[in-house]
Amino acid sequence: MLKIVVLDGYTENPGDLSWGGLAALGQLTVYDRTPADQIISRIGQAEIVLTNKTPLREEIFAACPDIRYIGVLATGYNIVDVPAAERRGITVTNIPAYGTAAVAQFTFALLLEVCHHAGHHADEVRRGRWSASPDFCFWDYPLIELAGKTLGLVGFGRIGRDVSRIAAAFHLNILVCTRHPLPDESCPVEFVDMKTLYARSDIISLHCPLFPETQGLVNRNSIALMKDGVILINTARGQLVVEQDLRLALDSGKVAAYAADVLSAEPADPSNPLLQAKNCLLTPHIAWASRESRQRLMNTAVDNLAQFLKGTPVNRVAPSV
Repeated sequence: MLKIVVLDGYTENPGDLSWGGLAALGQLTVYDRTPADQIISRIGQAEIVLTNKTPLREEIFAACPDIRYIGVLATGYNIVDVPAAERRGITVTNIPAYGTAAVAQFTFALLLEVCHHAGHHADEVRRGRWSASPDFCFWDYPLIELAGKTLGLVGFGRIGRDVSRIAAAFHLNILVCTRHPLPDESCPVEFVDMKTLYARSDIISLHCPLFPETQGLVNRNSIALMKDGVILINTARGQLVVEQDLRLALDSGKVAAYAADVLSAEPADPSNPLLQAKNCLLTPHIAWASRESRQRLMNTAVDNLAQFLKGTPVNRVAPSV
């Protein structure tokens, strides 16, 4: 019987979903997490391996020659040595587009928290500060209205486009910098270069992939080109930001606020400079993790494998990508 191993299934399914779709395709073993020194033993003679963040490199393939298929339970697939897999005839697939709506929604959850500090003010109500106020209302952070301000989007893929549509509903002006400036008739945007985006944006939201040319995109030089008091949002990749440079900009007030769901190393390194920065809101990489998104991910993972077994693989990762 076909042996299927999931090496790190907990983040995809902490217990509120079913692995039944995969189990119907073979003999399924699911591990919540797999330490590096147990990857080979847990794969064993399995032909089908699914992974989220457990790395699969050349030495794993050499030790586990029965592997025919690797399904990445995410969109990003840098945890797999795709060229090495290709050389050994191993098909690698990923899960595109499952979290578009959730990440776009979370982008605005971060932005609205920066604008209104709703969580903070709710905590202050419980602490009695509103009760002690001489006025009918109480706030201790500046409250920001979005209408009429300019949002700069770096990247305009599925998530960036969804963010632009939400932004239009908030009456934001929208600038976009992207390698592929394809108009979206459902939402008017202005395509500009990066320097223009930096100079004109009140808010900058990152939605570009992590490539060598985008690593460290936000750094001391690019920050200097931005408006004083700019708000930065990052739901893409932590490595897009030089975190020490950003901390200095936050502490000086050049950047008014940074809200991010990602860091350069995850889980957060206690020494990360952003953990001590002023006006920095960090969440633990949860933008993707709504139940609805994870169910879409699960459905696609099952379909990817089913199509592979039929000889018609879909969502295949090419080694040249």
